[in-house]
Amino acid sequence: MNLERIYKVILGPVVSEKTAGIAELSNQVVFKVEKTSTKAEVKAAVEKLFNVKVQAVQTLNVKGKTKRTRTGLGQRSDWKKAYVRLEQGQEINFAEAE
Repeated sequence: MNLERIYKVILGPVVSEKTAGIAELSNQVVFKVEKTSTKAEVKAAVEKLFNVKVQAVQTLNVKGKTKRTRTGLGQRSDWKKAYVRLEQGQEINFAEAE
């Protein structure tokens, strides 16, 4: 996988109460990823960008919510997220990430 694709796969971390709990309990980090990315691409991108070893990757497609607006119904965009399980002893610190 080329370097350009690595930088396009991961769009950012997902920060919520649920992801904070998952990070503490099972050493997982949750990322928002490009819709066309595969598990292998996500694994390679995380290992290259953060210099950690990845044990497993689980991905899921999140359907966009239907929202009411003044002009009728609107639809938020669908997106994809990835649960990345790190090897024992590995950690990603977003404050020091490059």
